[in-house]
Amino acid sequence: MNWDQIEGKWKQMKGKARAQWGRLTDDELDVAAGKRDVLLGKVQEKYGLAKDEAERQIDAWSKTL
Repeated sequence: MNWDQIEGKWKQMKGKARAQWGRLTDDELDVAAGKRDVLLGKVQEKYGLAKDEAERQIDAWSKTL
């Protein structure tokens, strides 16, 4: 699924993102609103990941959708 589709269906995808990254709050996921760069920043911040690792996780997650 590409990011335009994810952003368009964010209310449905939010639950799957929450399952993947349980430390992210509903408010943080609402702020991300399906925007990849915002989600990337939130994942990096909450999990203390380098940008490369956070991007890898997000790319892997989006491919499973």
